[in-house]
Amino acid sequence: VRARSRLTPARPGIALLALPAALFVVVVFAVPMAGLGRMSFNETGPTGAMVPAFSFDIWRAMIEDSFTYEVTLNSMWLSFVSTTAALALAYPLALFLFRTTSRWKGFLIAAAITPMLVSGVVRVFGWLAILGDRGFVNWHLAQAGLGGPYRLVYNFTGAAIGLTESLMPYMILALIAGFGRLDRTLEEASASLGASPLRTFVRVTLPLSLPAIVHGWLLCFVLAMSAYVTPKLLGGGRVFLLATEIYDQAITTVNWPMAAALAMYRRGLHAHFLAAWSAHDRRATARAAPAPGACSPCSRR
Repeated sequence: VRARSRLTPARPGIALLALPAALFVVVVFAVPMAGLGRMSFNETGPTGAMVPAFSFDIWRAMIEDSFTYEVTLNSMWLSFVSTTAALALAYPLALFLFRTTSRWKGFLIAAAITPMLVSGVVRVFGWLAILGDRGFVNWHLAQAGLGGPYRLVYNFTGAAIGLTESLMPYMILALIAGFGRLDRTLEEASASLGASPLRTFVRVTLPLSLPAIVHGWLLCFVLAMSAYVTPKLLGGGRVFLLATEIYDQAITTVNWPMAAALAMYRRGLHAHFLAAWSAHDRRATARAAPAPGACSPCSRR
């Protein structure tokens, strides 16, 4: 009771400390999002200029247009492929970085996330030089007698490769942060009971790292859904996504209400994914929690 009474007065202080951050979020996120939502209900005049109004015509046109669902499926499929590929490539690297005891551990982690320090446009042009018809990959394939040149850019393949590379640093950081639940003693116990390294990984390491995998995958999936520069340049304008369509509506067509409606629609998709994962996480936590009145063997002893 004394401990609770000592902690209670600190709660208002903690709320006051969080107030500046909350105000910052409201100013730089909530207010612009509210303005964007309000813009989506405006109309477009005969000359293409935006007319202040409150109409559902833009939303109705967006919902009735089959192209909206086409770019939605394209965006989700590209995000799924690139995020899953980034997970497959980043998982062993993140596990090594988490477990290594080398004095170079900090340097290795910094090297793994170094691509985040390079402009996305610069990285894309680097991929164009590597994957182009006369690039590094096609040249070596031709020297090996495997034919070619293969179309690796200005299509879905190029966009997926570039997006996978750009997501890997985020995936590595998310996995390392979530690997705190891994316990080497459990793996040693599994090995002492005769389990092979592969069986130990499948039955012990992988289940314990599953929350980190899900969190990293969800983070990178949302980032991939929002990506514009990499799919636009490596896709060569042939990969139609929500992000590219929003840009075209805002800059090329100058239909700001439609661009705002598409942006709010994509934001709703993000919120749906996050809410679904949050609900799943709460159910998993509730199932893992002990039942009321239950006691552990240690407490009985």
